[in-house]
Amino acid sequence: MVYRKKWSCSMISAGKLILIPAPLGDDAVEAVIPAGTLDAMRTIRHFVVEELRTARRYLSRANIGVPIDSLTFFELNEHTPAAQDLSPYLQPAVDGLPVGLVSEAGVPAVADPGARLVKLAHETNIEVVPLVGPSSILLALMASGLNGQCFAFAGYLPVKPPERQQRLRMLEKQSAARHETQIFIETPYRNEALLHDVLTVCRPDTLLCIAANLTQPDAFIKTACVGEWRNRPAPPLRKKPCVFLLMS
Repeated sequence: MVYRKKWSCSMISAGKLILIPAPLGDDAVEAVIPAGTLDAMRTIRHFVVEELRTARRYLSRANIGVPIDSLTFFELNEHTPAAQDLSPYLQPAVDGLPVGLVSEAGVPAVADPGARLVKLAHETNIEVVPLVGPSSILLALMASGLNGQCFAFAGYLPVKPPERQQRLRMLEKQSAARHETQIFIETPYRNEALLHDVLTVCRPDTLLCIAANLTQPDAFIKTACVGEWRNRPAPPLRKKPCVFLLMS
């Protein structure tokens, strides 16, 4: 018989960095965030967040049981200087208190500036504890029908079209050589430009999955070959978080 250790809030009561997933959209928090993760959040008073207003709203919706104004927040995002010393963000953990790292949406430290803090935690021997929650990347892969045993996440592709097109050709070749699903994302307002480049440079028989607004009522997930995508109306993607997956 195998005995599994039951998760409890006491496991994170000491000074640790706790990675807290956030909903991908306007879902009811309890519908997408497990009860154990919510319980753990209620033990934390120091948070490192990507955007203060969004994080305060999320914690309010999560009913963490204390006034939001009683919490301490540090911001860590794309505007945080690369040379900035992040050690003050982890000082509560050094003092024996848990610190929560919260992404804007989905899981922290994956295509997310919070990775810097996780790296620092390891360098300073602070234990890192990832909690369970939604990941748009894994949800998209699950629903794509593409290779889920061999895949690579390429993150954000170059913004300039010539460089982006060159990168897409490289990813397509890599997928064919390794039988590997290539996963990438884009800022919502550039989704349509990215899709245009995929349909322009990729081979007609390459498979493309588009997964948009995952977990939302209007979620869209479809896998088809590039040739078929060229002959169908493009889905509306401009303001929707979207994951793209290629398989050649």
